[in-house]
Parts: sequence; C-alpha cells; structure tokens
Amino acid sequence: MSNYIWQVQLSTRHIAHFDLDAFFVSVECLQNPLLKGKPLIVGGHSVRGVVSACSYEARKFGVQSAMPVMQALKLCPQATVIKGSYHLYSYYSRLVTTIIAGKVPLFEKASIDEFYIDLTGMEKFFGVQQYTRELRATIIKETGLPISYGLATSKLVSKMATNEAKPNGYLEIPAGKETAFLWPLTVDKIPMVGKQTEHQLKSLGIYTIEQLAATPVAILEGHFGSWGISLSNKANGIDESLVEQHNEQKSISHENTFHEDSDNIIFLQNELVRLTEKTAFDLRDEKKLTGCITVKIKYANFERVTRQEVIDYTALDDVLLTKVKDIFGKLYRKGEKVRLLGVRFSQLIPFTMQMNLFDNAEEKLQLYKTVDKIKNDFGKDAITKATNVKKSGKA
Repeated sequence: MSNYIWQVQLSTRHIAHFDLDAFFVSVECLQNPLLKGKPLIVGGHSVRGVVSACSYEARKFGVQSAMPVMQALKLCPQATVIKGSYHLYSYYSRLVTTIIAGKVPLFEKASIDEFYIDLTGMEKFFGVQQYTRELRATIIKETGLPISYGLATSKLVSKMATNEAKPNGYLEIPAGKETAFLWPLTVDKIPMVGKQTEHQLKSLGIYTIEQLAATPVAILEGHFGSWGISLSNKANGIDESLVEQHNEQKSISHENTFHEDSDNIIFLQNELVRLTEKTAFDLRDEKKLTGCITVKIKYANFERVTRQEVIDYTALDDVLLTKVKDIFGKLYRKGEKVRLLGVRFSQLIPFTMQMNLFDNAEEKLQLYKTVDKIKNDFGKDAITKATNVKKSGKA
C-alpha cells in the first residue's frame, strides 16, 4: 500500500468510474427488445410493491426507485411493470466484472453495477483515454448492455462525470480542470448530499458547487460539523480516497468444533441454522451482499470436505439458509459422525438499496435488520429461530 501511495504522489492519478445505465432495465430490454424505448418499471406487482428500477422514459414522468408501484402508475399509467430477473442481474454483473478484471490492474466493485478503475501509470504504455474508451466498447460488445464512464483524477470527480455523461456516454475531466467541471453544477449533484443537506445549504444561499467552494470552511463546519469540512473538499474537487482492490476471496465465516462428534441430523441442521444466522448477521453489519456460499464439514476421522456454490447476490437469511442446507445435503455422508461444521460467504459486494426492492424482499430485510438490532443491544444469542430453541441430539 505504501508503494502505491508513493506512486500516486509522484504522478497524476487516472481514475475511471464505470456505471451500467439503468442496469436492471437494460437487462430486461436485452431479454425482450420490444421493451426498449418504453416506460418500464421493474418492481413488485403486489399492492405494496415498490419500484426497484425504472427506464429513463419512465423517469420523465417522475417515477423513481423505492416509490410505491401504485404511485408510479398514477404518474405514468402507460408504464409496463415487470417483476424482474434477479438471477440475470447477478449473471451480467459477474460478466462485466470478469471483463474488467481481465483488462485492468486495479479495480473496485462498488456495487452490482458500478466500478472504479485505477489506471494510474498506464499512460506510460497506453493512452489512458483511448484505453478507457476501448474498455467501454468491449463491455458493450460482449454484454449488449449500455454503460457510461467518467475519467478524472479522483473517485469523486469521475463518479460525478459519469452521472453527467449518462445515458450511455462518457466524460473525461483533465487534471487541473476539476473545478471548471464541478462549479457550474448544483449542490445536489454531489454524492451523499441528500434532500436534507440540500435544503440546509439552500437556506444558507448556497445553490451551486461554486458557491459552496466559496463559503468559508468555518461556516460550513459550524452548520454541519465534520461533514461541512468534507463538503468543502468535495466542492473543490479534493478526494484522495484510493481504489480498493476487488478480491472475490474476501469472506465472512463462522465454524464450530463440537464437544462430541455427532451424526444426529437434527442437531447438525440446527447448527447450520445457527452458523448461517451468525454469518448473515456479520454480512449485514458490514453492509455487504454475498455471491458465493461454502459449507465445510470435518468428520470424526479429521477428514475435511468443502463444497461451494455461486448464488444470486443476497443478504437474506431465508435465501442463504436454503442454499446452505442444500449444499450440506449434497456434501454430507449420511451416518458418519461430524466434529466440525463451517459456513463461509465470499464474493462480497457493497449492499445497495435496489438489490432488495423485489416483492417482499425489502420487508424481509427490514425484519432481519430489526433482529440484528436486538442482537446488537442484547447479544447475538438474544434471539434465534424456533428450530434452535431446543436442540435435539446433544453433540
């Protein structure tokens, strides 16, 4: 890491931000080209369903993500509502990840459809601008999906450039031109500036990023605390955050060695539930989704066997537990005594709201978060599934 920082200090950074345009919608249009160019809503069909994603054509009518579908249809009655293909979204996300991984030395997967790429130093061997354009063209050719990018000297400016380049375009901000690009924009264009912060800034007479940059830091700090200092830095295009290396092997896991070896299937199933819940708790605590599950078994003779399977990205207990039990069923040799069980989640990506807006998935997530809060307040053993309350067949 120190060598990398030293290199960055000596040369201008080149950071690209790639974002798949209206990702869920684009995947649906890829499957059914007749949907292209039409107002389209991906979301739940139930009365309580919410919008997970929507096309640019629907956005023109005021439709937004997380909006109740019934409200969205009042704004845009002609919109087509589809349930969504969760499996396909995970598939295409992995496909784009594979393409990027094979083309660049360092990248960060910021979400299911968003990537930061550090091309610093590559200007010695390639034209960075040309290389980035060619990478975008490769992704479009090999996936059929539209994708936009911004290229600048920092993650902040490149992301904001991407937002201005959408849909299906690109924008390159040369070193030294950061404020020329940023200052004409309104303050709501700054990442992490929500409606409340925007309202507070406007109450201070600050509407543009240029006005924000001209406001003394002491004033901003007085109104917003440390966030005010961060706002001032953002307004001046200052962002030294590094692109964090994407590593699909990073994982969260838990395992347990029993006091006595056991072949009691009820006990083993209960232990799987406990381990899965514990690992899922940590997964949500780190605000991650997992795309791969591994189950480990160590038998009484110390033989260790593992099996892993790729899944659609999720953080939901019931989905994870169903797959854990399925893997265990394929792996376990019936009748043999077990001394250790383990559950591991890998291929981790940052949690995003849109990934959990399908049918009742949002309600499930809120339920699990409520349970998580109880565990945080009273301990991880404060609440558990009924199947674990009374464990049969002591190990």
